[in-house]
Amino acid sequence: MRTLRVLLAVLALIPMLLLLGGTPASAANDGKLTLQVAGDGATGVTIRAGYADGHELTNLVRLVLRATNDNGDVVGPIQLNPSGEGQGFYTTGPVLSPGRWQVTVSSPAPNPAEVTVAVEAKAEQSAPKPAPATSVALPEQTGLGAGVWWLIGSALLIAAAGSAVLLARSRNG
Repeated sequence: MRTLRVLLAVLALIPMLLLLGGTPASAANDGKLTLQVAGDGATGVTIRAGYADGHELTNLVRLVLRATNDNGDVVGPIQLNPSGEGQGFYTTGPVLSPGRWQVTVSSPAPNPAEVTVAVEAKAEQSAPKPAPATSVALPEQTGLGAGVWWLIGSALLIAAAGSAVLLARSRNG
C-alpha cells in the first residue's frame, strides 16, 4: 500500500515539475538570430531561422533575400514569408536561374542578422518517363482448372442439400 502512495505522489509531481522547471524560450534568448541558408536542389532557396542560443523561433521575423550570379544578374530584394514546413522555416520557390549565385539573407532589428552563402541553382528535373508497357506471358496452369473446381463445389452443394432433405424426411416419417 505504501508503494502505491509513493507512486501516486511521484505521478502527481511530474506535471508540476514540467510546468515550473523550465524558463520560457523568449526569456532565455537575447534576440540574436542564426540563419542557415541553402539551395533547395533546384532554383529556390531554403532558410532555417532560429535564435543564436539554440532556442526555436517562436515569432515571425522579417527576412529579405538578395542574390547576384556570376554574370552580374540580380534577384531581389524579396521579402520572405514563413513556410508551412515548420517553425522558423522559410522558402523562396523558384527565383534563381541555373548557375552559381551569392545569396544574402538579412533580418532587420529587433532581430538583426545577415548571412551570405554560395548557392548552385540547377534546372528542375522532370519526372522519369515510365517504362514502355510490355506483355507478359503467363505460365500454363497445371493441375485442375477453375472450371473443375466450380463443378466440384456445385456437386458438394447439391449433395449437402439432398442430405438435408433426406434427414428432414426421416425425422418426419
